[in-house]
Amino acid sequence: MKLLNYIRGTMPRPGLALNDVVGLDLLAAQPSLPDNLHVLLPDLAPVRAIHQEFAPRASEIAARWEAGEAPTLPFFDLRHARLLTPVILPSKIIAVGLNYRDHAEEQHKKLPERPLLFSKAPSCLQAPGMPIELTAELTKVDAEAELAVVIGKPGRGITPGQAADHIAGYTCMNDVSDRDAQYTDKQFFRGKSLDTGGPCGPWLVTPDELPPLAKGLAITCHWNDTLMQSSNTDQLIFPVDELISYISRNMTLLPGDIITTGTPGGVGVFRDPPVFLKPGDTVTVTIEGIGSLVNPVKLRES
Repeated sequence: MKLLNYIRGTMPRPGLALNDVVGLDLLAAQPSLPDNLHVLLPDLAPVRAIHQEFAPRASEIAARWEAGEAPTLPFFDLRHARLLTPVILPSKIIAVGLNYRDHAEEQHKKLPERPLLFSKAPSCLQAPGMPIELTAELTKVDAEAELAVVIGKPGRGITPGQAADHIAGYTCMNDVSDRDAQYTDKQFFRGKSLDTGGPCGPWLVTPDELPPLAKGLAITCHWNDTLMQSSNTDQLIFPVDELISYISRNMTLLPGDIITTGTPGGVGVFRDPPVFLKPGDTVTVTIEGIGSLVNPVKLRES
């Protein structure tokens, strides 16, 4: 299943992407469901039942729309929907540094012996299609394609063997980074927590649609038409189960928490010469089996 949040009128609504065209409004399909996708994550059984009921109709619905019929609830047209991040306000975003072999190689660094963790402020999250905003002072901002894991079941002291039971799904993340702040501060929090600096989406793909622990997935990042990053999640130094286990030794993971698992080689700061985002650019993060997260870059107006 592909779970999402979208705007209907002025309110966020949980939904499903039944194919590339047809979305299903979960509340219209079943009004007794909670109106927050975050609340649904610990028990997706009701959503699976709704998916099984409506998914077979998706092709028929799409064909009717192509013939000129207007969408009617519980269905909506994904092509014109304003999507939100799959989780709107998680309790925490935990990021992992230096977790791809090719990213370590481009920095001429040894592979870490244990995960390097840092946090991103949840206020950094940005929706699919919405802008990464720069100010005149932000001249060394980079993009990082990442596989993100969303927690569905709370836990602490989770073993690697138990980790899969705690995963609600996977999504694309762009770990936008202010390199000037990162290197000046000699730590990551400020440089990784820019407003709009955490694009995430377009939806949450449940684990049953992907290889176990999301292994073997191609991951790319384009800036405009230029391929900047091209790798595979097999390059992860610490895979998803090890990350969940390591993080949960010290903190309780809660439904909706995001673990963004690190970026491959090819980022702008390590190019010769370095390159950085500028207004007018478009960044596209694509992960096999999940989809594409597209965000324009613009100058903040105020």
